[in-house]
Amino acid sequence: MKKNNMKLIVLENFKEVGEKVNKELQKIRKEKEDYLINISNVRFSNGEGKVTINDTVRGQDLYILCDVGNYSINYMMHGMPHYMSPDEHFQDVKRIVSATSGHSAKITLVMPLLYQSRQHKRKGRESLDCAIALQELQNLGVDDIVTFDAHDVNVNNSIPNLPFENFYPTHIILEDLIKKEDIDNLLVVSPDMGAMERSRYYAEMLGCDVGVFYKRRDLSKVVNGKNPIVDHIYMGSDVKDKDILIVDDMIASGGSILDVAQELKKRGAKKIFPIATFSLFTEGTEKFQEAYEEGLFTMIYSTNLSYVPEEIKKCEWFHEVDCSKFIARIINTLHNQESIHVLENGKKEMLKKIEKSRKKKH
Repeated sequence: MKKNNMKLIVLENFKEVGEKVNKELQKIRKEKEDYLINISNVRFSNGEGKVTINDTVRGQDLYILCDVGNYSINYMMHGMPHYMSPDEHFQDVKRIVSATSGHSAKITLVMPLLYQSRQHKRKGRESLDCAIALQELQNLGVDDIVTFDAHDVNVNNSIPNLPFENFYPTHIILEDLIKKEDIDNLLVVSPDMGAMERSRYYAEMLGCDVGVFYKRRDLSKVVNGKNPIVDHIYMGSDVKDKDILIVDDMIASGGSILDVAQELKKRGAKKIFPIATFSLFTEGTEKFQEAYEEGLFTMIYSTNLSYVPEEIKKCEWFHEVDCSKFIARIINTLHNQESIHVLENGKKEMLKKIEKSRKKKH
């Protein structure tokens, strides 16, 4: 069966990674063709926007790449610089989809940081933003959604008839970790109950034990939309003299991760490595720098699946894991209508790499 042509539409908020994905696709497919489609994203002085597709998309398989968490994009509104929020990035995604609907053969949205993923379930009279957003995309004509490490993958129940591919960068992160660190004296710790499954998988891959912290919250108060944490209660094997991986899906303000690191240090832990798919640093990095200088942690491992400023990438305590090749492999596999099982479960291959790394270091 003849495959439709493949094209990438990369929004400005994901340009650096999108260009890498384009090059990786050229290597995988052994082609010199540039897959990128040129678009214009116009902002009027009152803040309204417009997207124009400058190349033909008729009959093409389109892959739209975006990062709704990129807080570095700005435009002039009423004569003042205005930085774009996730809501505005998502609105641009909808503009792209609406500009191409009816002309392309297929539209796949690659949104690593799922829009409003933390607002995935309703408690009382709350908006159900993530589900509503997914339904909007389906109604606009999106045929497939690709995301990474969704906060709660069950949100895909809101679009039961739309393919929803949720990938994990675990193996990509582990590849970098085993190259740089000694993995013979590890213990994996989940910072809360919600991250336990993710942490358990890391422990299983590395052949070590796993522990977890229970966050006791003051349910009588709400601070910044959350009940404040009053205590961290640890459950698991002894952390004394162990190197620790603290595994979570994202670092937002980072307060919880650093609190857990401090608790582990009190219990005699040696090196501590926070690992997160997304590092948002919503309150800056000053406290991370201070914690690093105090010896609270050794290195943060995170990905380029969402925006991280250059000044943070240059910090001696931050290691960025490049996932552009993984994204390219996913796109190529979907385009060729092949099974994604190997991409979802490369466990055997990763276990061999871990064993090889251990033998090499000994």
